[in-house]
Amino acid sequence: MTWARTLPRPVRLAVGALLHWGREAAAELGAIGPDDPRGRRFGRFGRGSVLAFPQGTVYNERYIHIGAGTMVGPYTCLTAGMAPGQRMASDPVVRIGDRCVIGRGSHVVGHWSIEIGDDVQTGPYVYMTDQNHSYQDPDQPVGTQWPVESAVRIGSGSWLGAHAVVLPGSDLGRNVVVAAGAVVRGRFPDHCVVAGVPARVVRRWVPDRGWVDADDADDADDAATGAREGTAAATHAGATCLS
Repeated sequence: MTWARTLPRPVRLAVGALLHWGREAAAELGAIGPDDPRGRRFGRFGRGSVLAFPQGTVYNERYIHIGAGTMVGPYTCLTAGMAPGQRMASDPVVRIGDRCVIGRGSHVVGHWSIEIGDDVQTGPYVYMTDQNHSYQDPDQPVGTQWPVESAVRIGSGSWLGAHAVVLPGSDLGRNVVVAAGAVVRGRFPDHCVVAGVPARVVRRWVPDRGWVDADDADDADDAATGAREGTAAATHAGATCLS
């Protein structure tokens, strides 16, 4: 038993209530909205949006645009560039759309272009960046080699599960589901589910069939392609006979 549990019950309850009140007050007072001095540092900060308290590392806000009705969870890092005060070659560097939810402890680390569409939600501890170290020179430490950038885009309506990692050059279509723990790189179409390390499409939406496993969707695509080619061949053959 700790010393705190040995306090008289009325004292313990009063102190506990005070601590909880203080925590709730800090969350309310420490949140950043569009009308707060820190909110006005951003290139854009939409009405009804909030950065929950406590915030993670946030700097070069002028290159970060946040839409309306978006909630950025506590301990989330939002950065543009490598250090505060850096002048960036693009503006905005990070753009988050309307009605998004960025989960607790996530990192959005921009250097060139990260675009998050409208109605995107992430679980906690999601990491996305548009820059990586290069490793072209085998004799030089990787950490000291010049990094390379490649734009990232998250399509509107997408959902990224907890601990997902989005690497430079990733381009997700609309309404894409990224499984928890997936490592994403490359282009992915609308209406699909991606999972794994590296991530790959595991389910897709097929018109008239609904959600199907990726292999079944590929079979359906092949069949549709074969049917179209067969129709085209028959039409060509008919035209040849008539000529």
